[in-house]
Amino acid sequence: MPTPSASAWSAWIQRRLLLGWEPTPELLAILLVYFVQGVIGLARLAVSFFLKDELGLTPATVAALTGIAALPWMVKPLLGLVADGLPLAGYRRRSYLMLSGVLGATAWGLLATWVQRPWQAVAAITVASLATALGDVIADSLVVERVRGASQSHTGSLQSLCWGTSALGGVITAYFSGALLDRLGTRAVFGITALFPMLVTLGAFWVQELRQPRQKQVVTQVVGQIQQLWTAVQQPGILMPTAFLFLWQATPTSDTAFFFFVTNELHFPPEFLGRVRLVTSVAALVGVWIFQRYLRDVPIRRMLLWTTVLSSALGMTSLLLVTHTNRLLGIPDRWFSLGDSAILTVMGEIGFMPVLVLAARLCPPGIEASLFALLMSVLNLAGGVAHELGALLTHLLGITETQFDRLWLLVTITNLSSLLPLPLLGWLPEDKATAKPELPPAVVADAVVLGDVAPGLHFEAVEVES
Repeated sequence: MPTPSASAWSAWIQRRLLLGWEPTPELLAILLVYFVQGVIGLARLAVSFFLKDELGLTPATVAALTGIAALPWMVKPLLGLVADGLPLAGYRRRSYLMLSGVLGATAWGLLATWVQRPWQAVAAITVASLATALGDVIADSLVVERVRGASQSHTGSLQSLCWGTSALGGVITAYFSGALLDRLGTRAVFGITALFPMLVTLGAFWVQELRQPRQKQVVTQVVGQIQQLWTAVQQPGILMPTAFLFLWQATPTSDTAFFFFVTNELHFPPEFLGRVRLVTSVAALVGVWIFQRYLRDVPIRRMLLWTTVLSSALGMTSLLLVTHTNRLLGIPDRWFSLGDSAILTVMGEIGFMPVLVLAARLCPPGIEASLFALLMSVLNLAGGVAHELGALLTHLLGITETQFDRLWLLVTITNLSSLLPLPLLGWLPEDKATAKPELPPAVVADAVVLGDVAPGLHFEAVEVES
């Protein structure tokens, strides 16, 4: 039997792994950015344990700081406007990717060696979040440039490739985020994480870009783009759906308080929480597959109605764990948490996929990338509001790192509050979600250091989401 030649292997890789795209250095640089985004999840549990145990912060304070760390993702359009209109050292893409990697490595390095106080932790985590957001903006713009003029199917294949690369990075590091934390401690995990952003800096050299001449009308160009966006968002067909999505995503969350409960009350170790992350990462992929395979033609109003109602009902199952009723049913805490987290994650992805499709469809020609980034920023802002509201409720209910008597009430309030925006479903368009979704390239869930700001509904799973 003849051995496949190098050219045959290359053709197979291009056809199967790269979905038909030529493996150029620039494509590898783009995929490297998305892969690192997924890998950065390695430090997610370490950050949570660092704030909880080493800095001794309360659940309400951690929830509030989570919202602050999301700020860079709320200004993604501004980052895009700056990168487009203000070349750095003569380059609009390469230099900003280098800066992204340096900022990320520096922030994680400081967390590993220097940070001792809460304000220092907030500053370092926010800078790390800024680095990831900046790299995401630049990678998105590179993808837009590559698919300009390409067919819809070819564009969709690159979007899938980018999303899959990010998901792969998340799945690879999901279990190790807990196992390494259990064996090495938070500082060591931060030090390991600091190595990965430097890959983005090195990959920036692969980006093919001509040096830009000095621009004298940067301010005029930026103002013009802002005016175009402002005109677009004032249209009722864009404003009303955006307002609904903000309210839908801004309901309070009890994730942080729940994290304190499972670690301080149930004594789940980091290694087990890493297993939960692995299960939820795989479950997220399953949710996306179910939507793409079976639910793409369901009208978006109906989809959001039923996913919200079902998710709220399923989220109430967390009360069984909070009240220890699962033990009376003969279900161990850990097995209940794994199953509950997997089911809720699948529902979350099914519910959020049509939101991405709707956001893409709202964007008029000419400002697709800018308006889509703005819509994603609105969802990220809503996620930040959700965490701040959750922090306020946690404080008002007297839930602390050792007091969980009213956690059942917090879980109940946050789950029922997710139903409040449903009477406003009429603000959404009536037509179907889409038969062939024209997703913009590289639609990857925005992620900050502590997790995903807008991955879907606020499900009360074991893992801290932000």
